[in-house]
Amino acid sequence: MKIYTKQGDKGQTALFGGDRVSKHSIRIETYGTVDELNSILGVALANDHQAFTAEVINDVQHQLFILGTDLATPFHLDARIDRISEQEVYYLEQKIDYMEASLSPLKNFILPSGSMAGATLHHARTVCRRAERLAVVCSNQEKINDIVLKYLNRLSDFLFVLARYENHQSGCLENPWIPKK
Repeated sequence: MKIYTKQGDKGQTALFGGDRVSKHSIRIETYGTVDELNSILGVALANDHQAFTAEVINDVQHQLFILGTDLATPFHLDARIDRISEQEVYYLEQKIDYMEASLSPLKNFILPSGSMAGATLHHARTVCRRAERLAVVCSNQEKINDIVLKYLNRLSDFLFVLARYENHQSGCLENPWIPKK
């Protein structure tokens, strides 16, 4: 199978099910941002990281492929695809609770920094927030799986805590934001 089809050369792409849409469609922008997020998580793995971080990032990368497929499939289609579900949201919540048990409570905002993996996870969090904002716009224009918004919201929380956890486990101190008066 060739990687190129030439079908997108005029600014159109196909959704799962065959509908053709413009590449600037909000749906395409949303799942393209999810793909960008997945790539940034790959960069986090390319840096030195803790074993727990590798395990959960691998799980999340698989979840993001499900999410991308979900977004690429019009909701009205009776397609036999996996859709993001409460199960993935629950997974994130369980991992957040596990990591927070070993972290000190936040007393200030923290500046994104730390180890390369930790800083990359902070970057991933901001891209996740963008994906969430785009998914909100998408959901206002067309029907998408309701769990998509919940999952992206929880994922950004998860990525924030994972960045803190990775930095803590790597011995990097948090850099608190202290406003200058």
